[in-house]
Amino acid sequence: MVVGPDFSSSVKEEHYEDVDALLKAAFPTDAEARLVRQLRADGDMWFECRKPWDGRIGGYFALSRMQAPNGWACLAPMAVRPEWQGGKLAENNPNMEVGGPKDELYRRPWRFGTRMLQELESWYELRSEKVRERLPEAIVVLGNPSFYGRHGFSQQRARRLKSPFPLEYTLILRHGDDVPEGELIYPRAFAGQ
Repeated sequence: MVVGPDFSSSVKEEHYEDVDALLKAAFPTDAEARLVRQLRADGDMWFECRKPWDGRIGGYFALSRMQAPNGWACLAPMAVRPEWQGGKLAENNPNMEVGGPKDELYRRPWRFGTRMLQELESWYELRSEKVRERLPEAIVVLGNPSFYGRHGFSQQRARRLKSPFPLEYTLILRHGDDVPEGELIYPRAFAGQ
């Protein structure tokens, strides 16, 4: 039984045009597309993730290297194809065996943003040292605390950080339960945003 979007995978150069088109469609301006291009050009991109469906990129997120603290990454931007946001893709698939277009349980597996964040959160739940060695020590996101908070990001754990952005919208994802201190210095490309 089909239950939603395909597995996430890394972005390669052959996907750049599709990512650019997705970012331009998902946001009111091309600022996020320009940000991604600049992060790549500066060598500050840590990892780019795409979630495809039926041969098209439906969701995307970028992790870029923070200038400080060392070993930390920033989650930005994150985007979902506008016509598929909020589980709308499920509405176009009435042959699903569960529920129907008005049933929230039916729509939930088709939410690209939620699924990408669940996968990201699961990386930090793994106990494998090999996996941990490849992960950023922490991931910082600037966004809606109620949305990101459902997926392991903590506003409470970010409360002692200093940031050029409002702390009430700053959350972190990392192993453990400590409350780190330090100054957040974002990649150079964010200065132009």
